[in-house]
Amino acid sequence: MYKIFFKLLFDTIFATIGLVLLSPIFIFATVGLFIANHGKPFFFQLRPGLNGEIFKIIKFKTMNEKKDCEGNLLSDEKRLTKIGKFVRKTSLDEIPQLINVIKGDMSLIGPRPLLPEYLPLYNKKQNRRHEVKPGITGWAQVNGRNAISWQQKFEFDVWYVDHISFGMDLKIFLWTLNKVFVREGINSIGQVTTEAFKGN
Repeated sequence: MYKIFFKLLFDTIFATIGLVLLSPIFIFATVGLFIANHGKPFFFQLRPGLNGEIFKIIKFKTMNEKKDCEGNLLSDEKRLTKIGKFVRKTSLDEIPQLINVIKGDMSLIGPRPLLPEYLPLYNKKQNRRHEVKPGITGWAQVNGRNAISWQQKFEFDVWYVDHISFGMDLKIFLWTLNKVFVREGINSIGQVTTEAFKGN
């Protein structure tokens, strides 16, 4: 009953409340990133959701589009703006995804939505992560986030699919608040963003 009905109800209610409460921060970050990114405060990207159906995720844009003399984008580290670094460290870049939750594309808790090009790279077990809606945070995020391997992330994602419950979601939510507060596991070791998944 929780997975089918109450989870969706709670997502809609709490995402709406969260967006209202965080609106001052949302506006501040939007204005700051609008200036830092020359009029582009948001980042849109296609991601697979429930059953692998594609939707457009929205996040704050933390990196600019600076290129080298040959027209190639600079490294992530060099394109990360000062305000973008702050937004990412404090996980404020995830706030716009509350809109995705309200729209029904995502859940507050669930496996993180990854890139569409990863879909053919999953084995049968790993692909089970799409049996539920993707989330803003999830079991893998509170157990290491970007500091653990892809294999570990997928193990945590599938474990969550098999153990989804209100108690589990509440536990993940509370652990997420703690992770954000101590700023733990935001980046992979030595990297600004996590390494791309290249298959098993």
